[in-house]
Amino acid sequence: MRQPIRNYLRLLPAAAAFCWVGLPFAHAADQHPNFSGVWTFYIAPGQPPPFSRRRLQLPFTPLAKQKVDAYQALVRPNSDNPGAHCLGSGMPAAMMFSGDYPMEIVQTPDLIMVLYEAWSEIRQLYLGDKVIPASDRVPDREGYSVAHWEGDTLVVVTTSLKEQEDQTYPHSAQARIVERYHLEKGTQGAKVLVDDWTMTDPVFYTKPVVGKKEWALDPKGILLPYECNEEAWLDHLDALRKAKSMSASTAYK
Repeated sequence: MRQPIRNYLRLLPAAAAFCWVGLPFAHAADQHPNFSGVWTFYIAPGQPPPFSRRRLQLPFTPLAKQKVDAYQALVRPNSDNPGAHCLGSGMPAAMMFSGDYPMEIVQTPDLIMVLYEAWSEIRQLYLGDKVIPASDRVPDREGYSVAHWEGDTLVVVTTSLKEQEDQTYPHSAQARIVERYHLEKGTQGAKVLVDDWTMTDPVFYTKPVVGKKEWALDPKGILLPYECNEEAWLDHLDALRKAKSMSASTAYK
């Protein structure tokens, strides 16, 4: 399958017309920080490049290890993965990695949208009256996220997840992810969005799994289309043309 190619033309000055410019990072009218904007991965001095991550040593339960090992044995011969089939990572891998593509946050008082360019994954963080009862939630790879503010920190609790052995942080349907988003100042005064998160899962893990992700604001950034499914469609059309050509060739023999 053809792979989507990230075009960094988003960095050109012409992109500014489509960007979030001059967003308030002091408190908005509702007295909470405004996280709206396009964010890209942040690398602090002394940190390794984004693609040089060490293999995670996760505290699996025996059941989780059995399931993950069985999945790895199934896909290892071909190095298969969900992304090769245009399937997004799901939480928490989508938040942690997303191929190091940028994300965009659109913030309103009762709903915060997180748009990951990679695989066009979307998260909806619900606040206040937008939150629906747990009985009405449908399990999903992204889960269902409920948010609230604790001072300047946005706390997001994600549940209603599907069991996944096919991501960097495997988990069962009982996983619960708590994220704490806040703003910091990085090197040279850069605005940095920090997410400290913890995942608990009594089925897959013997103790909580913790992580941290940092993003830097890209004032001129935009998200570009990630047309993963279109590549599969074009491959399909190529196969149809080849089959038709072979059929016509056979008919003339």
